[in-house]
Amino acid sequence: MILSPDPWWPQAVLAAVLLGDALLSLRPPAFIRDCLDGVGFPREWWWTLIVIKLLAASGLVIGIWAPGVGAAANVGVVAYFLCAATAHLRARFLGTAFWVNCLGMLAMSIAALAISFL
Repeated sequence: MILSPDPWWPQAVLAAVLLGDALLSLRPPAFIRDCLDGVGFPREWWWTLIVIKLLAASGLVIGIWAPGVGAAANVGVVAYFLCAATAHLRARFLGTAFWVNCLGMLAMSIAALAISFL
């Protein structure tokens, strides 16, 4: 594993998607509300997901120039979506939100890690 992303653009794409997700979560549309309610995530903790996504996006961008930071942030994003997938499975909430959003983001984060750092 290398510590600087090569190529750098998958990290930028993943950061942009996470930033968009975080901004969307400020006033979550129905599909996000339904997803979080479906897995039983308490509403009073929804704000933490915004913070996590903003920190992850920041780490991915900083990691384009700071060796090791982007790799750590990308591994964190993979772990985040593995936890999200686990929450979906445990709650048996396996609709479109799981297959498209959750597993799609997990695949995107794994692809960004593999393309940029492996």
